[in-house]
Amino acid sequence: MPRDYALEFTRNIGIMAHIDAGKTTTTERILYYTGKLYRMGEVHEGAATMDWMEQEQERGITITSAATTAYWKDYRLNIIDTPGHVDFTAEVERSLRVLDGAVSVFCAKGGVEPQSETVWRQANRYKVPRIAYINKMDTTGADFYHCIDMMKKRLNANPVPLQIPIGAESTFAGIIDLVKFKAYYYMDDLGNNIEERDIPENMLELATDYRIRLIESVCDEDENLMEKYLEGETVSDEEIKKAIRIGTIKLMITPVICGSSYKNKGVQKLLDAVTDYLPSPIDVHAIEGVDMNDHSKVITKPADDDDSFSALAFKIMSDPYVGKICFFRVYSGTLNTGSYVLNATKNKKERIGRILMMHSNSRTDIDKVYSGDIACAVGLKFTVTGDTLCDAKDPVILESMQFPEPVISISVEAKDKANQEKMTSALQKLSDEDPTFKYKTDSDTGQMIISGMGELHLDILVDRMRREFQVDATKGRPQVTYKETITKPMRGESKFVRQTGGHGQYGHVVLDIEPAKQGDGFTFTDKTVGGAIPKVYIPAVEKGIKESLGNGIKAGYPIV
Repeated sequence: MPRDYALEFTRNIGIMAHIDAGKTTTTERILYYTGKLYRMGEVHEGAATMDWMEQEQERGITITSAATTAYWKDYRLNIIDTPGHVDFTAEVERSLRVLDGAVSVFCAKGGVEPQSETVWRQANRYKVPRIAYINKMDTTGADFYHCIDMMKKRLNANPVPLQIPIGAESTFAGIIDLVKFKAYYYMDDLGNNIEERDIPENMLELATDYRIRLIESVCDEDENLMEKYLEGETVSDEEIKKAIRIGTIKLMITPVICGSSYKNKGVQKLLDAVTDYLPSPIDVHAIEGVDMNDHSKVITKPADDDDSFSALAFKIMSDPYVGKICFFRVYSGTLNTGSYVLNATKNKKERIGRILMMHSNSRTDIDKVYSGDIACAVGLKFTVTGDTLCDAKDPVILESMQFPEPVISISVEAKDKANQEKMTSALQKLSDEDPTFKYKTDSDTGQMIISGMGELHLDILVDRMRREFQVDATKGRPQVTYKETITKPMRGESKFVRQTGGHGQYGHVVLDIEPAKQGDGFTFTDKTVGGAIPKVYIPAVEKGIKESLGNGIKAGYPIV
């Protein structure tokens, strides 16, 4: 069966931003205008399609990245909506690893905020081309031009506006398209009635200035365009678009557009920008991996259906009905339901029981996936986040992703023995899903310690244990296991005399103690000479010292 959409008409994109910049609202509008939804859900009402978890709906935040597929004009869009909280930064990290492009959403009032910088750096690390979408142009304090300045100063970016707003705050009425050099006014609340007009007189000078800046910015990417511009010839819209696309894919420029997703203004233009300027899987560099048996041998896997199959597992999700669901991005080749693949990272054979196309938390079974696709597999036993799936006849290990270490820990305690057994299983499943979540039993205190990226992160996970796995557990602070240590060299001397008739008992011990290097532990040295003390007595001295290490002098804590 041939693919429905050619690779050049496929876009794998992510929506990334700081908290409350409007990522999920923008995604909801994208799904509405592409015909995927017939009614727009609002985040503050807990009705957003992409925020499907109960905790997301209650708190009005995105916790886990959600994938969907939409269609705009002649293009297929695989979209991943990511969280904005730093606690869930792993969701952004693994999404950017498998995406070809991204839409970075900025609040017109807040501009570049802390998490905006974090996700921007993550996108830089994976060399992901991106478009900047300045959202919330209707809010009080919205300033499009200030956002542009912040992008230059804080992100060291090269923002190139493709649009400028008509009005701001309550007077935001539309946008001026600098490529087509026309004004677009939104005439209804749903954003369906868009009227094209000439640029208003009071904005003509500003629009002309920004159009000249746009052309000058993209001329560096197209010599023919530069010659025409310098010679005063008319530059066509298509020539400008081509140059913008080249500059975006090369990471030389960041196209900037604006709108108000909540007020349904600017989203269709955003979709046009995604299809016009962000890369398809064949526009980006072919992914590189290493030979499974010889890691010094580099293998390149181009986005080609005829090449051998290779894919990267980037997310694991536990489902109460189908078990473990593995999200994967196909980089080359094709994959059929029921086929066997090799997990090259673990050198294990896996069977693809079912292939699913996800839309938030709903799913559709499909028979085959092609290079460039993002899909899910059911039936994988050994695969975890970051593993490579490939053809057993042509094994390759693709570059994985790096996750930060946990920064905060709390203790959890099951209410009773029945909950204790379920808790261990629940923690294992949650750990499989989230690489930044760790758990262990403290050998000193016996407490179960869970670690994550922040208090919110751990609160959500404990809440998920209760809701999804029916584990009733209480949270607390980990007990501090204090230790005592030696700070300076000292000498101790002691005599033991017991006279009960006959020869009696007598002992005289001189003991020197001194601090060792951190981590060296306890060492015992016998410095007696000439057989002054029979050797059979020395082990008893060492044993007595070791026993005393368990009960320190200051407060009774172990000595290290």
